[in-house]
Order: sequence, then structure tokens, then C-alpha cells
Amino acid sequence: MASVHEICNSYVEEFAAAHPVAATEMGIPGYDDQMTDYSPEGHAARASVAKRALDAVRAAEPADAAERAAKAVFTERVGLDQEMHEAGLDEASLNVIASPVQDLRMVFDLMPTGTPGEWATIAARLGKVPAAVDGIRASLLSATAAGRPPALRQVTKVAQQVETWAGLAGETGYFDTLVAGAQDVPDSLRQDLERGARVAQEAYAELAGFLRAELAPKARDSDAAGEEVYRLCSRYFIGAALDPRESYEWGWAEFSRLEAEMREVASRLKPGASLAEVAAALDEDPRYRVHGTGTFQAWMQELSDTALRDLRDRHFEIPDPVMALECRIAPPGGGAGAYYTGPSEDFSRPGRMWWSLPPGREEFSTWREVSTVYHEGVPGHHLQIATAVHEQSLNRFQRLMAFTSGHGEGWALYAERLMQDLGYLSDDGNLFGMLSEQLFRAARVIVDFGMHLELEIPAGTGFHEGQRWTPELGLEFLLTRTITDPPLVRDEINRYLGWPGQAPAYKLGERLWLEAREDARRRQGEKFDIKDFHTKALRLGGMGLDTLREQLAELD
Repeated sequence: MASVHEICNSYVEEFAAAHPVAATEMGIPGYDDQMTDYSPEGHAARASVAKRALDAVRAAEPADAAERAAKAVFTERVGLDQEMHEAGLDEASLNVIASPVQDLRMVFDLMPTGTPGEWATIAARLGKVPAAVDGIRASLLSATAAGRPPALRQVTKVAQQVETWAGLAGETGYFDTLVAGAQDVPDSLRQDLERGARVAQEAYAELAGFLRAELAPKARDSDAAGEEVYRLCSRYFIGAALDPRESYEWGWAEFSRLEAEMREVASRLKPGASLAEVAAALDEDPRYRVHGTGTFQAWMQELSDTALRDLRDRHFEIPDPVMALECRIAPPGGGAGAYYTGPSEDFSRPGRMWWSLPPGREEFSTWREVSTVYHEGVPGHHLQIATAVHEQSLNRFQRLMAFTSGHGEGWALYAERLMQDLGYLSDDGNLFGMLSEQLFRAARVIVDFGMHLELEIPAGTGFHEGQRWTPELGLEFLLTRTITDPPLVRDEINRYLGWPGQAPAYKLGERLWLEAREDARRRQGEKFDIKDFHTKALRLGGMGLDTLREQLAELD
């Protein structure tokens, strides 16, 4: 019988062959000229691959502690993949941030463009976009016929994104912009690229028409996922079966604690002013302002590079390949905010921090974004994810496919606060910005659980007490009780409603990381070394929070 590690390694290769877009995202070579089948048959084929591997891992006897951990990670993660498939949620996936519509477009951002051969690979994949779009359409119709229609809000907002990428919103389409970057390629290849861009944009234009004309009339009016779907999605994103009511109550307590902490910092910055007034004053302060997207990109690259240099050896073990992190401005059309894409398996493609900016924006307040650079870069996502990719003691599933929002986003939020502990947020303006992000993540716990489960707003909160959450109240809460930019807030509400259970993963994950660190400190006493704790924890790779709790409890 094959070992746990061998089964996991084989599964990664089989999955990559069945999902070429994911293969590119993971940096597994050999599939960049191919396209994922997003039809119901494609989803079923991938589920079949997963079931065979899951049955094999469950039957395998671990050879040692490393395989016991690997078995726990694989069965929890892939087991939940199976539950999501059996519930039909893979076919029904349509949201503004992470569904096949976005994945199909974003995969081209990750493909190399340095040689004619690499451009030829892009041309081949562009030609397969129409078939992939057909598959997305078939799955959405199948899910709708089975009683799982998407919410009208998601259909409408995704249609707007698709129109931008198709060049229907008054600017050059994404695919035309992509191939315009091809330099020094033969005329025949350029023609292939232009033809590929044209058919890809036409496919997206047709998709926009389908979403508005055919799917929207069948979409559901309600945004709330409901308890059954929400509990499953929450377990998928967090990797733990949490009590929604306890988490909701904890979110309120954490929000109040952070609000008080922000007021203390605000009193030092502008005595007597409200949080919003302090934010407005910081926005006008030239010390925290940069002009132009190029300047902003250079600012975040410099801050990221400095963090890598400063933290290496002193606070973290950072291997040479992990020292490369690129900061980029994302193509237009997606939601506002920052995100991270991991390195390829061989690190030929580095980790990248992307910033998706509102259209036309040229002025940026850095006090709001310092902690975001730490969150997406180092010691946040880049350090965590790239360390796992580099860790050869893990199998390929653990290194490339085990990311869980509760684990990953929880660590990245923990990393923001850690940078304060390490002395990197001594400036009160930047500290205020970090606390603003913490407050916003606590608000996410409240609003996400509240809107999807339609919970009651408790007494003593000073906000529509006794009423039940709606999207309108969620938007009002974020606009009036946090100091996050209003355009981002509106994007965030759409994101939560289309991605149930993911938004609370940040704060709930951070909660576990902090508890685990203090538990290790109690167990080890004077021998506790935080650098050693971080090194061992990061080398475990990704996993759900219940599995993480078990693994961290075993660290010496």
C-alpha cells in the first residue's frame, strides 16, 4: 500500500491535470496551455479524483508523526472539498472575489511573458477561454435548476466585472491589454495572440449578456446563505466547527475592545476628536500621502523589502528563495483591496502582493496601508505561504494545496499585531491604521454571522438594538462604526454576501494563533522562544484550525 505522503503527492499531480488553472496558480509546470473544465462534468471529474485519494489516505497507516499530521490535514481539507461538491456549491459558485469567473481571468496574470515561447503558451490558453466560459454557464444553469440559484446581487456585480474585462465599460478590455504587452514576437504569433484576445473578450461579453439576461431573472432575491449552507462554508474556510452564536458574541466583545484601544491612540493624535475626525486629519497630513499609482507601488515595494531584510535571521528564519516578493498594481475590474499570490513550486515565479485600486484614484494615504503590506507580505501571507512551499519535509499537498482561510488569514492578521510588538508601528499614525484594520476585521465577524444567519443585534451596542441584520444594516454599520474607505466598504459587503463564512476567518484565526502562542509560553516557561515557535509553526504548512490546534499543542 502506498504511504500517506505518496498518495498526497499523486493527488496533487492528478488534480493539476484535472484543473489546469489551479496548476498554474500553484506553479506546477506542464498545464499552462490548457484550460479547466468548469462544466458539471468537470466538477464531477475532479470530485472523483479527490474521492479516490481520500479513500486511500483514510485506509493508509501513517509511518511516523509527520505522516500522521499529513493524514489529518488531507482528510480534513479534501473531506470538506467533497462535502462542498456533494452540496452542489462548486457548480453554484458565483461571487465578486473568488469564483471561476475571476479565476479564469486572473490566471493570465500569473503566466510568464518573457519569451516568444511563453507568449505562444498564452495564445494557446486564450483560445480555450470560450469553452471554459461555456462550462461556467452550464454549471450555473445546472445549479439553478437544482434549486441553488445565485443571489441577484452577485449576478449583477459579477456582470459589471465581466463587462470591464470584456472592454464593454468604456476602456480597453483586459485581454487586449494583455497581448499588447507582447514584444519582439513573430508576426504570426502576434496574430495568434490578437485572435486569442478577441475570442476571449467576446466570450466574456457573451457571459455578461448571459448573466444579465438569462441568469438574473432566475436569481434569488435573498442574500443570506441560511444556517445549513453557512455552517458548511464556515467549516470549509475556518477548518473548525464553531458555535456561530458564541463567535458572534465574541466578535462584539472584540470590536468594543479595539474601539477603546483606537480611542486611546486617537487622543494622542488629535485630543477630543472622533475616530473619523482623526482619520480625516491623517488623510490630509502630507507625511502619510503619496501621489500616483507608480509612486504608491514603489512605496509598498520599499516597505516590503525593508521588512524582509530587517526580520530575516533576527526574528524569523527566511530562506533565500523567500526573499523575493514583488509588489504590483492589479488589473482594473476587480474589487478594491490587496491580495497575495504565492510563488511557483520551484520559485521561478516569486510571491506577489497585488493592490486592486478604485478607478481613477491617484492619492493614497499610507497610514492606512502600512499594516496591509505586513499582512500580505512579511511576516504575513508571503512568509507563511512561501515558507510552506519551500519546506521539503512536507508533501506536495501540504506545500501547495492546504491553504485554509482561518489558518492563513488568521496568521496574517496575527502578523500585523506582531509588527507592533516588534517595534515597527511606533508611529501613532501607522498604529492607528493597524488598529483600524483590526477593528474592521472584528466588524466582519459581527456582520458576516449577522447577515447570513439574520441574527438579532444585541442591547448595549448602540446600533439598531433588537433588529435583525440585513445587508443594508451591514453596510451602515461598516460605514458608521469603522473608518474604512467607503468604496472599499461597499465592495466588502458584496464580498461577504457572496462568500459566506470567509470574512470571520481573519479574526477567529488570529484568536487561535494568539491562544496557541500563550499555551506554548505556559508549557515551556523560561525556555519559550518566540522565534523558535514561529519557525516550527510555519514549517507545519497550511491546515484547518482544529488540526492546527492539535499540531501546535505538540510543539516542544
